[in-house]
Amino acid sequence: MADTVKISVDGRELQPRPGTLLIDACRAAGIEVPSFCYYPGLSLQAACRMCLVEIEKAPKLQTACTVPVSEGMIVRTTTPQVTEARKSMLEFLLANHPLDCPVCDKGGECELQDMVFRYGAAASRFTEEKRHIEEQQWSPVVYFDSPRCILCYRCVRVCKEGMGVGALGIVNRGAISEIAPNHGDHLECEECGMCIDICPVGALTSGAYRYKARPWEITYVATPCAHCADGCKTTLSVRNNQILRGNNRDHSGLNGEFLCIKGRYAYDFVEHPERLSRPLVRKQGKLVETSWDEAIRLISSKWKEILAQPAEPGKSRFGVIGSNHTTNEENYLLQKFARTVLRTNHIDHHRTADFPALMSTLSAMSALSSAATGDAPLPLARSRDIAQASAILLIGNNPTDQHPLLAWNIREAIRLRGARLYVIHSCEIPLLRQAHCLLPVVEGREPAAVRWLTGESGAQQELTGRTPGGRVVTPESLAAFYDALAAEKEVVVLFGAEIQSTTVAELVRLGSTLKGRTRYIALADYSNSRGAADMGLFPHLLPGYQPVASAEARAHFERRWNAPIPDWPGWSLNEMIADTLEHRMAALYVVGANPWKGIAPETIQGKSFLVVQDLFLTETAQAADVVLPAASAYEKSGTVTNTCGEVQRLRKSIETLGTRTDFRILQDLAAALGVPLQPAHADQVLQEIHDGVPGYHISLAGILAGAAEQVITAAAPSAFDGDSRGRVVSASDTLFTSGSLTRYSQILQSVPERVGRKELQPC
Repeated sequence: MADTVKISVDGRELQPRPGTLLIDACRAAGIEVPSFCYYPGLSLQAACRMCLVEIEKAPKLQTACTVPVSEGMIVRTTTPQVTEARKSMLEFLLANHPLDCPVCDKGGECELQDMVFRYGAAASRFTEEKRHIEEQQWSPVVYFDSPRCILCYRCVRVCKEGMGVGALGIVNRGAISEIAPNHGDHLECEECGMCIDICPVGALTSGAYRYKARPWEITYVATPCAHCADGCKTTLSVRNNQILRGNNRDHSGLNGEFLCIKGRYAYDFVEHPERLSRPLVRKQGKLVETSWDEAIRLISSKWKEILAQPAEPGKSRFGVIGSNHTTNEENYLLQKFARTVLRTNHIDHHRTADFPALMSTLSAMSALSSAATGDAPLPLARSRDIAQASAILLIGNNPTDQHPLLAWNIREAIRLRGARLYVIHSCEIPLLRQAHCLLPVVEGREPAAVRWLTGESGAQQELTGRTPGGRVVTPESLAAFYDALAAEKEVVVLFGAEIQSTTVAELVRLGSTLKGRTRYIALADYSNSRGAADMGLFPHLLPGYQPVASAEARAHFERRWNAPIPDWPGWSLNEMIADTLEHRMAALYVVGANPWKGIAPETIQGKSFLVVQDLFLTETAQAADVVLPAASAYEKSGTVTNTCGEVQRLRKSIETLGTRTDFRILQDLAAALGVPLQPAHADQVLQEIHDGVPGYHISLAGILAGAAEQVITAAAPSAFDGDSRGRVVSASDTLFTSGSLTRYSQILQSVPERVGRKELQPC
């Protein structure tokens, strides 16, 4: 089959691929073919008839959204007959459409409004009285105005096909057909708001944005979401220093048209009434407000006292806990501050994926391949690689809840490209509905499944038998799973925190036995979990997974920082927490984290000199001696790295009085200690990361322009300490939670699906 076919559209010669829909071929060439019902990636409806065109030798006008291109096709899109047909369709749609554009939330963004201006008639021949139906509230965030609906069925299709939920359908017939939710008068779904975003008119509107602004009054800021590790770009609508809505307006992000409920609605934590706006210090047992100068002075005075005290060789009295939400620049500066100013390697963060094990294993494998072939980049997959994959292996995790974009891409690969999904899991996750093969396991035995797939016969006994959910695993079903997987090639492997330590190496060994190219994604939890790991928030690793124990690695960064680095591995997060409770940690500095989440503050209060910088008075902050109010992700600039290693630019949207960015706070603390921290600007730190961190020599121009640039961080094989068990723990967030942050999102707290959320059942 030829790679392209030649067609003529309005006298222009085009060469699309065979099978391309005519509407896509025209739009790719910049030729306008309007439509309401057509949407790329969804099933074809041909309901609106707005895309009618003339095709030579066809007896009548054809719908461009259902006709594939063919060799020699001659098409006309602007003839009088086509224009009249479109005008008539608009007249028909407006026969019962309410003329409430001045009050409709879609005004200025309405596709019907645009088409009426382009093709519409000045007067209508219809005189029937318009139907009136009261507006319905389907959920706290979704409103439906039936008379505005033009029955394009986009919302029905995106919910069923794209989200795999099927919360919307059609009731009645003919002129009284109507979109209806799955529970009569209300929705029970993932509350993603995709139906609102995809609606071409004002039938579906947002409960968070209604009647707040017009499009021309808004400043649009495209920035990565502040919650999960997928790195979806959300376009924030800002007016008068207030975020009014989030959507995917420009479709330019790696998420395309997709956003989940957190990306679309959970921006409102920035204006929660409990948001910290002034520093707090503990006086007579209580936290009281103070000035920034006094807070910084108190911290520096106490830290100077501790630094002046002699420490035992190989030990330090300082501990630093970093964040999965702060920017790459802030994380890089934080570990640099800890190692060169506080002179400690006791630095860690909440690890939710074993990136060091994956990077060191792949680097070792790549080194062997390079010796044989001369070139072997690390086989790490990007977000869109999942949507293009022919086979996907998922081990652990629940992407529908924890990685909504990757779940969307998995469903797209299955729906549009016939991809086969292989799942090894202990729970009944939603993606099992799309699974080609399932290997059910008892919780905690996912590593045994990997060992069995790599040929360890002893692991079979751990897998066979009846699981708690009643599924039966037999040697025959195990063999069938292995045979099906072994026949695949070009597999993308996704694994959660269930796979860590030496099991990661076994998984990579399994991938090396599969045909073609096998690529990997380690599934972390939060917006910059990968960035925190890449930037060296580890007690035993420097940025780029370079071992602290390596003299060569230390020398590399000491030259750049012009300061010595302690040569001993520090304590992990768990060890720092234990030592704090035992009064062995003189000072603990917690940046944007809540390690004592769910624990009474009295448990840790007074155990060490505790400094916390955060947005809210979390359990950890309530126990602190000094609390510094920090800026959120929507109030700062910098970069973040998603779980696939794609770096994106974080853009400042608003400013909250009284807060300071974590970057600025670090600079202030270093200056108060008499050790100015360089560079002094985030863009200069990004340049230093670009020049000095392995894998981050990427296109800065691309990042500044809004692109997502993937980093391939080749770690030293010795970066893997051999045992990360107990240190890598997923938070197992749902669609409606994101650590401590989303408890302050009033919109998320209002959706009924969050209350009484059904937990995953073991299978």
